[in-house]
Amino acid sequence: MKIGFIGLGNMGAPMAANLAAAGHDVVGFDVAGTTALGVTPVASAVAAAAQRDIVITMLPNGDILRAVAGDIIPAMQSGATLIDCSTVDVDSARAVADQAQAAGMLTVDAPVSGGIGGAAGGTLTFMAGGSADAFAVAQPLFDIMGQKAVHCGEAGAGQAAKICNNMILGATMIATCEAFALADKLGLERQKMFDVASTSSGYSWSMNAYCPAPGVGPQSPADNGYAPGFASELMLKDLGLSQQAAEAVDADTPMGARALELYRQFVEDEGGKGRDFSAMLPRFETRGRS
Repeated sequence: MKIGFIGLGNMGAPMAANLAAAGHDVVGFDVAGTTALGVTPVASAVAAAAQRDIVITMLPNGDILRAVAGDIIPAMQSGATLIDCSTVDVDSARAVADQAQAAGMLTVDAPVSGGIGGAAGGTLTFMAGGSADAFAVAQPLFDIMGQKAVHCGEAGAGQAAKICNNMILGATMIATCEAFALADKLGLERQKMFDVASTSSGYSWSMNAYCPAPGVGPQSPADNGYAPGFASELMLKDLGLSQQAAEAVDADTPMGARALELYRQFVEDEGGKGRDFSAMLPRFETRGRS
């Protein structure tokens, strides 16, 4: 396939490289000038979109997505497919889908889970929204860039799934970090805490696959000084999207709201920016109840 990839950052670059390595003709553009292995750089987003069968975007937020879509959709060929892998608000995803569909194109909103390691290793999970026909076009590319893709429903459903999933993730990571900090103060060894919680009702992805305690459980960012696999500011962004969505549909999400408050404090006031979201553990280690 002829693929245009717009947004070659920490996630987009390895995703584009995996598509090129699989034999696809991939051109790419990023405003920062970054490139990806096997991907031919072009001078603009419009150039990346023109005469391509597929255009994939991986962008920071909904406003940028809307702006880029406004530029590239007129340049895309009729019948092409636009796959947006950004994590953005549901309204932006649906607005871009409407714009593309009106121009005769298929669209998929397909945010990802799996972090930088998953992007590099081709083991991402894609949460996809769009028509069955659009998902069928995108599926072979998801199979290259990831290990699983779930068709969640019509336009916007992928973003809805990502927002809900990461609200769970943010809240459970905070609870996991709190529990380890409490265990420390109760004199319980972290390994013993892990041995119990990871095999009983405390089981969770935050505990079992991404343990925030260094030297406990599988390798995780905690074992690398909390260098980010998934940065705290990205968790803050996703939790903000969850609460924006909750407000729009009048959903009561007190745990999600509190997780947002804690990550905002951590990122903006406590040096959490640039650290993995599991670095909540050393934060709690140093704090008392006040």
